[in-house]
Amino acid sequence: MTESRGPERRRFPRTIREAYAFACLSCGHAWEQAYEIEHHVDAADRPFFLYFAEGQRVPSPLVRLTCLNCDEHKVRIVGTGQVEATGSTPAPPGSPRSTTPPR
Repeated sequence: MTESRGPERRRFPRTIREAYAFACLSCGHAWEQAYEIEHHVDAADRPFFLYFAEGQRVPSPLVRLTCLNCDEHKVRIVGTGQVEATGSTPAPPGSPRSTTPPR
């Protein structure tokens, strides 16, 4: 007997909202960004995801990020809420990276 996933899979795309916090390990700059993440399934039944910030499609926050403060790629995801403790500001709308100048 084969398992039927058709009706369950047809409910896609499904959208969830998640926020990520980032910290640059080179300069210490930190920021947060909220995302709308659309969950899809392709014709081969493989999941894929589309990320949106402030209504604009953006790259996944889980791939190579660049700190606009120092242009380094040593950026890590940290727990949300930790950015407020550093005194850094949120990223501008539509960008997973901040343009806030160094202090």
